[in-house]
Amino acid sequence: MALGAFGIITTEFGVIGILPDLVKEFHIAVDTAGWLLSGFALTVALAGPFTNMLTAKMNRKTIMCLVLGIFVLSNLLSAVAPNFTVLMIARILPAFLHPVFWAVAITAAAKQAGPKDAPKAIAIVMAGLSVATVLGVPLTTYMADLFNWRASFVLSAAINLLAFAALTIFAPSMPVNGEQVNPKSRLKILRSVNLWIKLLASTLVLAGMFATYGYLAEYLDKVTHMTGAQISILLLVFGSTGIAGNWLMGIALSKNVLLTARLFLVALIVAHGLAYQFGGNFIPMVIILSVWGFIHTGGFLVANIQLTHSLPETSLDFVNSLMPSFFNAGITLGTLLGGFVIAHYGIHQVIWMTIPLLSVALILSFIAQDRKTTVNHESPSENSGVISLMTNK
Repeated sequence: MALGAFGIITTEFGVIGILPDLVKEFHIAVDTAGWLLSGFALTVALAGPFTNMLTAKMNRKTIMCLVLGIFVLSNLLSAVAPNFTVLMIARILPAFLHPVFWAVAITAAAKQAGPKDAPKAIAIVMAGLSVATVLGVPLTTYMADLFNWRASFVLSAAINLLAFAALTIFAPSMPVNGEQVNPKSRLKILRSVNLWIKLLASTLVLAGMFATYGYLAEYLDKVTHMTGAQISILLLVFGSTGIAGNWLMGIALSKNVLLTARLFLVALIVAHGLAYQFGGNFIPMVIILSVWGFIHTGGFLVANIQLTHSLPETSLDFVNSLMPSFFNAGITLGTLLGGFVIAHYGIHQVIWMTIPLLSVALILSFIAQDRKTTVNHESPSENSGVISLMTNK
């Protein structure tokens, strides 16, 4: 499942490194080529709530294999695309099923691990995302430099094919009980004010993370005055420490979801404050970035588990299918707000957009509490993760 996540995220973001090649190949503007990324993300955001419902009755193993198979075909079609239109279609088609894989893989991993180790299992799947953000774009870019841009898509196809084969051979059958696929029962969860508060909090967490992170290279260039090589190395360090942070975040969330989520937000706010204070100093920023990266990547896991914490089992697939939509909305909101601050006040001030967003998310974590989890402190399983709180109420 983690390898599948790696392949899917590499497919989504790997195009970033080869956009210049595509601009030259198809004689198009850069903003037009950018739709290969934004169009994919927009499709994910819009399709999430619906595609999971349409596939709700399918065996979970079957649907994950189907998604990966489509991603393989999509990348192969992209590799032989004769024009930009075909390439765009090849990119958009798998995006419809992108949310399905995340919803199913996260839920299936948690169920396979059991209540106590559910957050650890989810962290393993999410590690595929973390590693993809560190290695996915460099790998596809390297393939384009070594061969050509088409080789980048062949590599993505190979990764997804390997994940498809592994799931086919090793994953157990995961049939869905009929009582869990009633659309009306799934939609009932949308009446929960608590859920909407959590969705808002998760969106703000992602917005806060990306308001500054989306412009981190520019920040290091203009504020810290690093060279291009130094920025590349530090971004790799940032992502590498994030992999370790994601793993430890899963362990911490297994102990206490709410406390870990709040400590994460406080730590990330402090890291941004230090980056603002010492942004012009090279050595301090190297240290700060290492710690910042260690904290940052765990945000995906925190937002995920905080959202699904204390939900009934019958709602998990549906709510997990909403996450890519709200996560993409958060990333878009954060980068737009960060860009607004940069345009009007300068790159150094962008951090003052991140800190308020994370602060509001922290406040919401005290509002969005499940009554069952805050009253009953006797059972350790009640606070052990996403599955331990799936009992029907």
